[in-house]
Amino acid sequence: MLISEYNRLGEASAIDFAATLVAIPSFTAALASSRPFASKSELRERAAEAAAAWDDEEVELALAGHPRIGERPDGSEPGAEHSAREQGAVQGAEADVLARIAEGNRRYEARFDRIFLVRAAGRTPAEILAQLEERLGNDDATELAVVASELRDITLLRLDESVTE
Repeated sequence: MLISEYNRLGEASAIDFAATLVAIPSFTAALASSRPFASKSELRERAAEAAAAWDDEEVELALAGHPRIGERPDGSEPGAEHSAREQGAVQGAEADVLARIAEGNRRYEARFDRIFLVRAAGRTPAEILAQLEERLGNDDATELAVVASELRDITLLRLDESVTE
């Protein structure tokens, strides 16, 4: 979408578009209400500011819209198309790596009571597995901070891919 097209969207459509980046109401409202943007970089800067303000509850809320690593999104969530593209490399991983990721997902969820979130785009399945295994050793506060950082990275990457000058 061109930045000029985003600027012209109605409020509800602008919020819906922002929800494909991340389903956090404060974020989607901040982007929609900050229009018009003079450039993509101005939009990205505003998005980064809004993402930096997320609290733990908002991060947890956003996790509901992300599929587990190694699983296909069901298509009903606003960011499902992004998730499918981001996890493309994982889907083609060898069976033993997929099995280890699935087992790691189970251990992670038992340990932290949330799905494992990692920026999959640009990472190999082996790198994702290594991240998963390493992060299982984090304490709760450290891990939530890592999740928030990964979510910010995912959100800004989605914005970079979705909006052009």
